[in-house]
Amino acid sequence: MNTLAPSKTIPVARPSIGPEEEKAVVDVLRSGWLAQGARVAEFEKRFAEYVGAAHAVAVSSCTTALHLALLSAGVQPGDEVLCPSLSFIATANSIRYAGATPVFVDIDPATYNMDPACIERAITPRTRAIMVVHQIGLPVALNQILEIATGHGLVVLEDAACAIGSEYNHQRIGLPHSAMACFSFHPRKILTTGEGGMITTANKGLAARIRKLRQHAMTVSDLARHSSTQVVTESYDEVGYNYRMTDLQAALGLVQLQRLNDMLARRRHLAAQYSERLSRIEWLTPPAVPAGCLHNYQSYMVRVDNKAPMTRDQLMQVLLDRGISTRRGIMAIHREAPYRDGKCNNRLPQTEYISDHTIILPLFHTMTEEEQEYVIDCFEQL
Repeated sequence: MNTLAPSKTIPVARPSIGPEEEKAVVDVLRSGWLAQGARVAEFEKRFAEYVGAAHAVAVSSCTTALHLALLSAGVQPGDEVLCPSLSFIATANSIRYAGATPVFVDIDPATYNMDPACIERAITPRTRAIMVVHQIGLPVALNQILEIATGHGLVVLEDAACAIGSEYNHQRIGLPHSAMACFSFHPRKILTTGEGGMITTANKGLAARIRKLRQHAMTVSDLARHSSTQVVTESYDEVGYNYRMTDLQAALGLVQLQRLNDMLARRRHLAAQYSERLSRIEWLTPPAVPAGCLHNYQSYMVRVDNKAPMTRDQLMQVLLDRGISTRRGIMAIHREAPYRDGKCNNRLPQTEYISDHTIILPLFHTMTEEEQEYVIDCFEQL
């Protein structure tokens, strides 16, 4: 038994920031150009290369990425967009921003992702798109969902907020498999820029449209105007948004991208150790990974079954008392005030069960073997 008694709480997540990231940010500060500029362009290029996409467009967050993806896909007020309720609320919020209605679809309890078998009955004449979520980094059943979407003439968009480095059928998420994929660089994510997001697409026209909308729909970017040897005056032909990433964030992202494979390998190692040990506890269910998928373990979430010696929330408190921080499982959006009157309410049994019976455990790049052993020991002693 590991008797490590941490002097402070082991966090659920901790960003991995080193001297290379610090230097990159300082270099931008000294350059005199802090807003969206050359570093953002380089980050877009490198990110596209990493995931295998033809185009990548950096924005201020994954939420704004989802909003622009919906607008660029032609989603309009009055449309309906299918999405899971088991997700961070930004998934549904972005649909509301576009004036559309989120229609919640239940999940596969084994993967926590949207269940393709539940999609057909949620489609109506108003359905315009399906927004899938690669929940906590595990790819959704894309082939099945794309087949359904094609049969109904629907657009598929990927909320890949958590999925950097994950793979579906040996291809990285973000290729993208659908019209567009949207990523998050929040500090809870594996690759962070503090805040920030990215949209990837194979469609040149969509990429150009998003680039325009992210900067108030101006016809000439700030960088192009300031770099020109002639006077350039921009125009604004439609209402756009201030969804730009800064060069400070992009500089951080460029270094993180160089370190990404190492961070992914460490997370997968820690996840494998968790799964091997925790699977021996009869009332705990570690995450499942379907054949053909490669999980990045952005979060490590376990299911606490009814045989547990205490409730999920009681267990979280016991662990916190022992210096281990956890988080409740993924929220159920349809239970939150803005969405309680939404479509498909009270018909999401798997979503509600998983939301009530799962816990996210500590997992981060700099987590030590001793810290993980302590977490596992605390479970084994219950």
